[in-house]
Amino acid sequence: MRVEPPLPLTSRAPWEVIFHRGRDGVTLERFLAEAAALAARLPDNGPVLNFCADRYLALLGFAAALSRGQTTLLSADRTPQRLAEIARLHGARYALADSDIALALPVLRPEVAAGSDAPNPLIRADAVAAIAFTSGSTGESQAHPKPWGALVAGARAAAARFAVAPGASIVGTIPAQHMYGFETTLMLPLQGAGAGHAGSVFYPSDIAEALAEVPAPRLLVTTPLQMRALLGTGIALPPLAGVISATAPLAASLAAEAEAAWGAPLHEIYGATEAGSVASRRTLGEEGWEPYDGVDFAIGPEGAVVTVPGLPAPVPLADVLEWVAPGRFRLLGRRGDMVKLAGKRASLSGLTAMLTAIEGVEDGVFLAPEDLDRNPRGRLAALVVAPGLTAEAVVAALRARVEPAFLPRPVVMAAALPRDAVGKLRREDAIRLAWSR
Repeated sequence: MRVEPPLPLTSRAPWEVIFHRGRDGVTLERFLAEAAALAARLPDNGPVLNFCADRYLALLGFAAALSRGQTTLLSADRTPQRLAEIARLHGARYALADSDIALALPVLRPEVAAGSDAPNPLIRADAVAAIAFTSGSTGESQAHPKPWGALVAGARAAAARFAVAPGASIVGTIPAQHMYGFETTLMLPLQGAGAGHAGSVFYPSDIAEALAEVPAPRLLVTTPLQMRALLGTGIALPPLAGVISATAPLAASLAAEAEAAWGAPLHEIYGATEAGSVASRRTLGEEGWEPYDGVDFAIGPEGAVVTVPGLPAPVPLADVLEWVAPGRFRLLGRRGDMVKLAGKRASLSGLTAMLTAIEGVEDGVFLAPEDLDRNPRGRLAALVVAPGLTAEAVVAALRARVEPAFLPRPVVMAAALPRDAVGKLRREDAIRLAWSR
């Protein structure tokens, strides 16, 4: 069995700026010194639960722990209950945080402390650098170990795919502990190119302020939900070099609106917590997804499997894929996403895309009851956020887009959907909201 050589903590040059803290640029040389100073303060044993909201502190903590041979536990769910559960189930010995939280283990607050010159440590490629957790939106959250070699390969592939310049500024709206946010806003500056933005950014005004703080060229890493909210405010943004989106399907109409408003190309990332980011497309004009360099897809009637550099085994995917051209595939939906009514088939994500494309609909989702396949009276439901519309108006608009069998009954109008920080909607919460009235 071939043993991969160790890989450095970072591939950047000592003088390069890899992060922005406000208007303060942090060079790689300074980062390595601060990471070494923090590493000297850490307990001898991990794993460590890292839930720093400040992205630079999150990266500093990850690098310090990794240099000590400790695995970092990553969870975008920052509720005390969820963090305590992860700590208990995965043997966390301590936590790193930049806010107060009550946990039954020591909590350290990372501090940016000046240190002397420090080396760029080498890390075993097969070392489990992090354990990422699925959102639990379709069931129980699952843990997925991330070898260092896989994280490095993914960051370098993303930098090449999106042509990220060394001097680019990367502003992300997704928590650093979410796999998508971790890859694009921490690993990309560490092992690819560009400089991350430290601040916690979520609301439209936060995004505009963060982008104004950093130098051009600027890359915005976000989600469809946050893009829709940002466009709805009409807030002007500084010039963008590009926009990257993930975590949910992106409607072509929303992509067109974003490119027109911001004058920048918009790309989507396809991935999963199990495999990481593995493909991308420019939403306008590209139906097919192009795998990252080195990533290999096997697509057949039994499902799809992806082989990712650095991962020990091929990863089965929960999505239904099909080839549309050499080296490009189409995403048809999740295996559990397909529904059949009156002899016709449809995907819930496709129906949701048609729902959210209706003018006046700010958010929405199609849902299927658990007994749809065995209940002849079973019908789909829809949760809709559309302040200026009635349920009847939504159904009327859907009639022009959707087969009659798939028209939702009931249509539940809501002030907001119970989404998490990255826009994920837990199925059990949505089901409860749809059928509890």
